[in-house]
Amino acid sequence: MFGLLVLLFFLFLLFVAAPQIRKMLAFEMCTSTVQLPGKVAIVTGADVGIGKETAKELARRGARVYLACRNVQKGELAAREIQAVTGNQQVLVRKLDLADTKCIRAFAKDFLAEEEHLHILINNAGVMMCPYSKTADGFEMHIGVNHLGHFLLTHLLLEKLKDSAPSRVINLSSLGHHLGRIHFHNLQGEKFYHSGLAYCHSKLANILFTRELAKRLQGSGVTTYSVHPGTVSSELFRHSSVMKCMCWLFSYFLKTPQQGAQTSLYCALTEGLEVLNGSHFSECKVTWVSAQARNETIARRLWDVSCDLLGLPVD
Repeated sequence: MFGLLVLLFFLFLLFVAAPQIRKMLAFEMCTSTVQLPGKVAIVTGADVGIGKETAKELARRGARVYLACRNVQKGELAAREIQAVTGNQQVLVRKLDLADTKCIRAFAKDFLAEEEHLHILINNAGVMMCPYSKTADGFEMHIGVNHLGHFLLTHLLLEKLKDSAPSRVINLSSLGHHLGRIHFHNLQGEKFYHSGLAYCHSKLANILFTRELAKRLQGSGVTTYSVHPGTVSSELFRHSSVMKCMCWLFSYFLKTPQQGAQTSLYCALTEGLEVLNGSHFSECKVTWVSAQARNETIARRLWDVSCDLLGLPVD
């Protein structure tokens, strides 16, 4: 009984203090005024949450935006909403299931046939805390979708990005990467598995991929950045009842999807960011990454292993 009273008192204090705490947690916004007429962008997972808000802002600035979504029906609803809000009718929906390499290759093939240019690729989609499962190609779901799916998509679109330079690739990662490790002997989670850590491992892979890609793209006119969007109220927590409960409890302190999209937009739009190629951003500024994320040997090996798993030539 006493414990319940303490909890209720704590929640009451939290509620009373909420306005001041929220002021202290003021979130940075992308202030770039860059407009995007004639530019082409792809945003993965753009049917909901951060992805939809990112696509909406790109469309508002005049870009031709592809919503690359697993659920085409939800994508169409999002596209109609974005078109209505922005007045930009160049918002297109295409099927992209990052858990299926055949679908990824089909998406890329159709896009390359349809478009002459690609200026912005935002690898936004992801899964979190899934029960152990595998993709259509037998990859553990977190590493398969969050890392390998976007690795393959970026690889397939790379020549188009180079031809369209200056262009940018933005990979969404997470603060959770600090808990991540790349266990090459257990990359698919078959020897041991924890859903929370599997997510963290995949987010570490996103940063390692970004840093290695930046090295390989030097002088090409294509730059790449990784992003921590912050803790956002979104569908990403759908697989965890505990996380959904925590999000409900602390919802007042979480970012909205629009706020969560700001650092992705900052990296996509801010002029003069090329000198920070390969950097990791949070709250619209460069931020620190873990020692594991700075390990060039692991980054190179992960690149080679990823190519091998996906049947891509190893450079």
